[in-house]
Amino acid sequence: MSEPRFTELTAETMTPEQRRVAEAIQSGPRGAGLRGPFNALLRSPDLADLVQRVGAYVRFSSSIPAALNELAILIAGRHWTAQYEFYAHRKLAIAAGLSPAIADAVAEGRRPEGMSADEAAVYDFASELVGTGQVSDAAYANALGRWGEPGVIDLVGAVGYYSLVSMVLNTARVPLPPGETPPLKPLH
Repeated sequence: MSEPRFTELTAETMTPEQRRVAEAIQSGPRGAGLRGPFNALLRSPDLADLVQRVGAYVRFSSSIPAALNELAILIAGRHWTAQYEFYAHRKLAIAAGLSPAIADAVAEGRRPEGMSADEAAVYDFASELVGTGQVSDAAYANALGRWGEPGVIDLVGAVGYYSLVSMVLNTARVPLPPGETPPLKPLH
């Protein structure tokens, strides 16, 4: 990966608007620090604030159970080959109860074996959405039957939000922590 495109902001280098949003991010459920996309997003403080609020909902308040939500996030990160996204959320997915083998299969671009019915429903829905921009009637009905309309929209929200985050991370060239190996290889 090339050098990061955005210098690291500090309290001293931020504008008042950037500081206001940075404080909102750090006082929320993510905790201290401006990891991932937020250093870059703060270049547009109003957008950063809106994006971070959507992200707080998608990550911490979704109607989709955490391990399944993280599976949808991994699928979005894999689609965009977002190394930082996949690296960070693989750990969160496993901590939430997703099998490492499922995360590894997603990283390799293949359908995981041994998924539960709920995992398969999320996998099919999210994979179709990022792969074609559409969701088949079967995948839609399966998700709808499991989580209702709120769950369908929360899945779309997870895939959409983390697609945006992946694009920001890739554009900004956010590096992995020192010593970490990129988790995703090119699929083609």
